[in-house]
Amino acid sequence: MTKLVFNSLIGHLVRILMVVCLFLMLTSRLTFAQKVVAINDKIPHYIFSYGEIEYLEDKTSKLSLSDILKPAVNSEFLVNKKYTPKNYHPGSAYWYKFKIKHSAASEKNWILEFFDQSINNFSLYVPDNQNSYHVYHSGTAYPFRKREYQHKNFIYELKNSSDAELTYYLRIKSPQSITAIIVLRDIRWFVSYALNEYLFFGLFYGMVIVFSLYNLLMFFAVRQMQYLYYVLYNLSIGLYEMSIDGIAFQYLWPDSPLWNEYGIGLALYLSSFFGLMFTLSFLQVKTKAPEFYKLILTIIVLRSLFFVVCIFNTHLFNYKLVEFIPLLAAYVTGIKVLRDGYRPATFFVIGYSFLVAGFLIKILLLLGVSWMPYGPVSYYSLSFCFVFEMILVSFAIGESVRTLKDTLNNELSTLVDERTREVRSKAAIIEKQNEEISSMNARLQKNNRELHVDIEKVTKARVMSYEVDFAEFSKIYPDRETCFKYLSELKWAKGYTCRKCTNTTFLAGFLPYSRRCTKCGYDESVIAYTIFQNSKIPINKAFYMLFLVYSTKGKISSHKLSDILLIRQSTCWAYNSKMQKILEERKKELKNTGEGGWSKLVLDPAAN
Repeated sequence: MTKLVFNSLIGHLVRILMVVCLFLMLTSRLTFAQKVVAINDKIPHYIFSYGEIEYLEDKTSKLSLSDILKPAVNSEFLVNKKYTPKNYHPGSAYWYKFKIKHSAASEKNWILEFFDQSINNFSLYVPDNQNSYHVYHSGTAYPFRKREYQHKNFIYELKNSSDAELTYYLRIKSPQSITAIIVLRDIRWFVSYALNEYLFFGLFYGMVIVFSLYNLLMFFAVRQMQYLYYVLYNLSIGLYEMSIDGIAFQYLWPDSPLWNEYGIGLALYLSSFFGLMFTLSFLQVKTKAPEFYKLILTIIVLRSLFFVVCIFNTHLFNYKLVEFIPLLAAYVTGIKVLRDGYRPATFFVIGYSFLVAGFLIKILLLLGVSWMPYGPVSYYSLSFCFVFEMILVSFAIGESVRTLKDTLNNELSTLVDERTREVRSKAAIIEKQNEEISSMNARLQKNNRELHVDIEKVTKARVMSYEVDFAEFSKIYPDRETCFKYLSELKWAKGYTCRKCTNTTFLAGFLPYSRRCTKCGYDESVIAYTIFQNSKIPINKAFYMLFLVYSTKGKISSHKLSDILLIRQSTCWAYNSKMQKILEERKKELKNTGEGGWSKLVLDPAAN
């Protein structure tokens, strides 16, 4: 009896264990079965993660969709155990499988969005209700204008309006390590998010441009290379962010996909190079930390050599972790210089602390750390850190300017004190010398005035007393204005009287030195009632002709006057005859008159 009971209990235990094992197997299979993402109008935004994505690495990169759909190959898909899967081997093609439960009752339009903008080539296989697939190709290997949505991310619009549960396949082949971020979104939510995202980009790149322009102006103002290095560093950071976000492909080289292979690597190299050059210049590393100066120069050379190698092997651009070495070198150098008492290094170190934190977050994301979920904060963490770094380093530059100003002020103050003492010691001597110089200047000015008057008198006397050539005569009467002035002084030497109404007040007339009566308006020219009235030859030549006739006492011939004045002989004969006649008529009056004879010969006696 006891044996039968024991055997019965053993049998029950065995059956219970079998049921438990079967249950555990079933629940285990259900636990690791791929999860299905259902479309729900109440959830406008959903990121596929963990068990919702399965992946398969195709090391040959030759598998097609028909191969993938074969049960033997399809069963090799592995459940994703990280938040978002990655292609850890860029030489392989990666297949991803995910399921969507559509809803015919949904009142919204839905899209699939793929976030990593650096995916070189991906193919999305979209099923329909007849168990056939349609392929949609995109990636940075295709010109930007071929995208259905002109957006930096890759967008596919879901057009299935049934209640079917469909399996989608995604094939990714990229020469660099990328993250397969798959997002299900309501189109309205996507538009709102995209506008906010581009607004953020505008603010970020606007700050890059503003800080760059500010430091460029500072460079032109003070001509210090640290400002130019910082401008180029900021622009390199901006180019890197544009390349990593897909903005550069959208706006800078939309028709040149080849640049996508080099854009990120080039921007990172330039940011490291100019960042280290700025560090050397701004922190004065050569004088304040010579050992770090040699270290940074070595890093610059090695980083440049690595960049040259990357140009010929673009797969090496995937090793972005090398950028942490230049950043860490600049950060440690800043700490060293700060500890040695250089105040401007304070903001530099704080700014680079944010940058180091941002790089650490990016490194954790690149390594696929499971506790680092994808999200806007983690994705744009480095961008936020760049903003903080720009602001703080600008403060550091301002502090360096203040420090430089204080140093210069102290040096200038010392120099001014020394120069002041020297000036005071020489002030008495200088003052005495100034007095002597002033006295000498006064005497020289008086002598110059007297000499100038004497020269004028001598020159005029020479011209009026002796035979001189036309060039020397022209020094006294060079032009019409001078001749008219001389005539006006002769005519109205005793004052003006109108010939029509005897009024004695006048205004300036139409011609130079002519006079117009203020009462009757009669305008009398300066040559009227003189020997030169109605003369048709230049007045200065007429003057010279009269001078020659007067100085030779009428013995000069018309032929000689023609040769001297370059005037026709007949014209010279007429004028010479007229002048000789007046000279003969007034011979007695002109005797022993010297210079006075000139005026007596010029004025027409009949008019007076």
